[in-house]
Amino acid sequence: MSAIEEAFGHLASYRKCVERMRAEWPGFAARRYQRLQQRLSDTAIEKSAENVLEDLFTTVLDWPLADVLLQEGRADVVLSRAGFKRLVLEVKKPGSLIWHRPAVNKALEQARRYAADQRVGAVAVSDATMLYAADIANGILRDRALVALDSSQAPEALWLLSVHGIYQRPPVVAVDLDVALACNGTAIVNDTGTGALLHPKYKLGMRCFAYVGDAGDAHTWKLPYLLADGTPDAKRLPKAIQCIVTSYRGANVGIPRDASSDVMVLLAIAAKEPGSCPARTHRRQPRTVTPTNFSNRHLQPFHLACHAGALDVVPTALRARLSP
Repeated sequence: MSAIEEAFGHLASYRKCVERMRAEWPGFAARRYQRLQQRLSDTAIEKSAENVLEDLFTTVLDWPLADVLLQEGRADVVLSRAGFKRLVLEVKKPGSLIWHRPAVNKALEQARRYAADQRVGAVAVSDATMLYAADIANGILRDRALVALDSSQAPEALWLLSVHGIYQRPPVVAVDLDVALACNGTAIVNDTGTGALLHPKYKLGMRCFAYVGDAGDAHTWKLPYLLADGTPDAKRLPKAIQCIVTSYRGANVGIPRDASSDVMVLLAIAAKEPGSCPARTHRRQPRTVTPTNFSNRHLQPFHLACHAGALDVVPTALRARLSP
């Protein structure tokens, strides 16, 4: 039994939707193949990808056609229910996202800006081949689902994007996006892309910051900890850790209290990456909070909370990646 079925299998809405997904998937797959075989211009083929996703949400899943809003504001697709907007989806032309992490990052940043404009708490990106969705919580993306739309069977994780699944918290992390994009052995090139919104001081994209207050306002992005290529910044990461754990040089970074635990865990994940921390010298130095101390001292309450069942302390999407 999968984690999703174990968590939601008792719900009649889950069982009904999964049955529908399995029944409708062969027809969806055939229509998707036909749409993507058409020889169209770049603009038309992106529209074709939108049609594939509209078909996915209204036939495979259970969204009424009237609730799948196309070209809502600047967003390609918005899912709405009873007047509440649930998810903003950025659509790219087929094949433009898979195996291409910079394009995924750029599309996610676009989706986050559009979601901020419309006060929507979840975003997704797709090129009609892959579909990645995440919740925005305390300025941080939490994985919701990552599915392949060219699979032979309906991915179970799609239920988390259904009418009754969209507001449920995923039981496990969806998947490591980098691993999924590189699963065929294709190298992933990291860059900031062109036309992306950059921080005016640090000249870095949104993903390089531990906290993003408003995706459309770079001045609200706090604690840079990644380099432009997505790897941990050995110089800024320790400072970011000290800022969130203590008051580094009296700095007040202005991160809401509710977001602190999520930011701490995100920084700890980066600190565990090889080469993310500068080598320690034997010189006598003032006592500081290093990434190593941070991982050992400040994450202990998170690990204890996990074992004790206090799941709200550690975000579900990050908890698995912090296991000792």
